[in-house]
Amino acid sequence: MTSATAEGVAESPATPPVSPGRKSVTGTRRMVAALFLLPALVLLGALVVYPIGYSVVRSFYDSSGNGFAGFDNYKDLFTDEGIRTALKNNIIWVVFAPTVATALGLVFAVLTERVRWGTAFKLVVFMPMAISMLAAGIIFRLVYDQDPDKGVANAVWVGVHDTFAQSSAFPKAHPGRESPLVARDGGFVTRAAVHTGDTVSLPLVGVAPDKMPEDAKRAVAPKADPGKISGTTWQDFTRGKGVGSLGAVDASEQGYAGMRIEAVDGAGKVVESTKAADDGTFTLSAKADGARLRLPASNFEEPYNGVDWLGPSLVTPAVIGSYVWMWAGFAMVLIAAGLAGMPRELLEAARVDGANEWQVFRRVTVPLLAPVLGVVVVTLMINVLKVFDLVFIIPPGSSQDDADVLALELYRKGFAEDQPGVASAIAVFLLLLVIPVMLFNIRRLRREVRR
Repeated sequence: MTSATAEGVAESPATPPVSPGRKSVTGTRRMVAALFLLPALVLLGALVVYPIGYSVVRSFYDSSGNGFAGFDNYKDLFTDEGIRTALKNNIIWVVFAPTVATALGLVFAVLTERVRWGTAFKLVVFMPMAISMLAAGIIFRLVYDQDPDKGVANAVWVGVHDTFAQSSAFPKAHPGRESPLVARDGGFVTRAAVHTGDTVSLPLVGVAPDKMPEDAKRAVAPKADPGKISGTTWQDFTRGKGVGSLGAVDASEQGYAGMRIEAVDGAGKVVESTKAADDGTFTLSAKADGARLRLPASNFEEPYNGVDWLGPSLVTPAVIGSYVWMWAGFAMVLIAAGLAGMPRELLEAARVDGANEWQVFRRVTVPLLAPVLGVVVVTLMINVLKVFDLVFIIPPGSSQDDADVLALELYRKGFAEDQPGVASAIAVFLLLLVIPVMLFNIRRLRREVRR
C-alpha cells in the first residue's frame, strides 16, 4: 500500500512541468499589460511629466530665457507686492472657501432628509454645478453690479436700507439764477432775514420732472399772513424756450413736497422747522421772526447706492461667495451619499439614551461622516489651489489686485508682463502646495481600502 501510494503520487504531480521553450503565463501578461499601458504612459509623460520638468528648469532662468537666475525668481515670490497679495488671498481661499462650502453642504444634506421636497431642493442646490465658470462669472458680475437698478445684491441691500432710512428726493436740486438762496454747509440759506407777515419764495432747479416726488402737486404762490411767515419752495422750471417767469410760480411747475425748512438765528441755532406741503407751501410761526430760512443738507443727500462689492475691502469675500454658490451642491451630494449609508440604529440609540437632535448631530452624525467630510474638503482644497478663479467678473478699473490668486498671477507674469521665469516659479510653488494635500488624500484612500 505504501509503495503503491507513493507510485500514485509520483505519477500524478501537483504542478505540471513547464517546457523549456514555452514562456510563462505571468511573463506574457506583463508584456500585454505594458503594451496596453504604453499609450497612457506616453500621454502622461508628454502632458504631465515633461511640462513639470520643463517648468522646474525654466524657473531658474531670467525673463530672456538665456541667463541663469538661480533662486532669484523664487525670491520674487516673497518680495513682489503683487505675488504677496496673491499668496495672502490664496491662503484665505484655501481656509475659508472649502470650509464654508462643506459646512453648507453638510447642513443642506442633513436638512433635506427631513423635508418633504428634499429631492427637488437638492436639484436646485446642485444645479449651479451644470453652469460653466464663464457663465457663473457673468452672472455674478451682474449680481455684484454697483448700480441698484442692475445689481441684485445692491437692489436688496438698498431696499433694506431705505426701509429704515428714507433717502432724499432732491439730490440734484440747487438754486437757479437770481435766487434768494446761497450755499452753506451742504444746504442753502436765504441771503436776508425774514419777518412775520413776509412771503418767502425759495425757487430751485435741477430735478427732472420724472424724478419729482409722486405726491408733488402744482405749486401755489405764498399768501401773506400777518402773524406768520409763509412761503413756497418749488421747481422753478417750465419746458419750452421763453415759457414761464424766473422766480415766479408758473402754472405747470410743481412744489417740492416734503422739503424740510429750518429757521436759524444768528448763532446758527434752529428756532423752528417745518416741511413743505404737497404744493410746496409752508408756514412758520412768530418764533422765526428775524431768522434766516435754511434748506438743510439732508434735503439734498445723494440716494444710498449700496455696497461696493467689488471694491478693495469686499472683493475677495464676494468672489468666494460665488465659488460657494457653485460648489455647495457638490459637497451636499457627496455628504448625502454618506448619510444614506450611515447605520440608523446608532442615531436611534442616541435618541433613546436621551440625546437631543443637536447632540445627535454633533456627537454621532458628524463623527460618522468624518471620512466623507475629509474627501469633500480635500477635493475642494485641490480645486482652489489649481487654476480655478472667478476674478474675471471684476470690471476694468476696479481693485482687481485685491482678488488675485496665484493662478491668475501666474498667467499675468507669464503672458502680460513677459516674465516666464517668475511664472514658472509660481507654477512650481503651486505644485508644492498641492502635493501634501494629494499625499494626504492617497493615504486616506489606502486606509479605506484596508478596512
